[in-house]
Amino acid sequence: MSSIQGSSTTLSKKPKYSRFTQQELPACKPILSPRLMVTILLGISIIFIPIGLASLSASKNVVEIVSRYDDACVPSEFSDDQRMGFIQDAKTNKTCSMTLIVPKPMKQPIFVYYQLDSFYQNYRRYVKSRNDHQLSSPQNEYRTKSCEPESVNDNNEPIVPCGLIAWSLFNDTFAFSRSSSALLVNKRDISWRSDRTKKFGSDVYPKNFQTSGLIGGAKLNETLPLNDQEDLIVWMRTAALPSFRKLYGKIETDLVANEKITVVIQNNYNTYSFNGKKKVVLSTVTWIGGKNDFLGITYFTVGGTILFLAISFSLLYLIKPRPLGNSSYLSWNKGSSLE
Repeated sequence: MSSIQGSSTTLSKKPKYSRFTQQELPACKPILSPRLMVTILLGISIIFIPIGLASLSASKNVVEIVSRYDDACVPSEFSDDQRMGFIQDAKTNKTCSMTLIVPKPMKQPIFVYYQLDSFYQNYRRYVKSRNDHQLSSPQNEYRTKSCEPESVNDNNEPIVPCGLIAWSLFNDTFAFSRSSSALLVNKRDISWRSDRTKKFGSDVYPKNFQTSGLIGGAKLNETLPLNDQEDLIVWMRTAALPSFRKLYGKIETDLVANEKITVVIQNNYNTYSFNGKKKVVLSTVTWIGGKNDFLGITYFTVGGTILFLAISFSLLYLIKPRPLGNSSYLSWNKGSSLE
């Protein structure tokens, strides 16, 4: 009994000393003096402002043509309430044409996009209505539970690719010409290479797709594997915002200023049921990508604000300076003493 009491008195909860647990390791502990802060702010502004100006300049050099066609491609005798009936009627002629004028010289490659407004691809049920395992391997064609209601056909056979995303595939088409000569649109390599090689299988073929009574969008070529159907691959990468663009193809011919481009459109895709808008976009690119002033404005605004603060702190320090205290009294300058 006495030995137990003696051993208990020697036990201690005090942790073993180490410089790590006591936070006494060497560390950088700068004193944020006015001069140091002004120097740091000036350095950040010198970096941000040129980046912002360069980004704005690159964005201004992008030549872009945007034309809305969902309203122009419906005959005038159809009212707003009758547009949905027009687009759903298989017997109506949905071919229309429009003329685009090139504002500035456009160097190849010229990227062709279709733009949809008020289309919420980020809706949770819509985003989850797919099965990536089914897209990558034919052994997984029956894994369609997450694809409901577009999981199986009327004969209870699996739909490949299944889900609402694939079912609603965009199916408008564009044909471009100038001076009665066709402008070919290259639709190869418009999707991500990682999607073609990893997500969509080379031995997976469409099956029972768009065969039910309610057709959502485009049909697929059942003789081509999914990794060769790049329109589908582009569409399956869902957008985060309700207004988005997706790549349709590339025109590999230069266009001159004031040139007239004729676009023949097959207006098949139904956006009238939710008051959506459809646009065709032709755009060049620079080192920053497509036209995007937001990034340049953001860099320039942040850099300008920091420059203003640096100048304000400098004037305040020169007009009404405050003496600094003695830094030798700081704890890390006194040295640590162990008891």
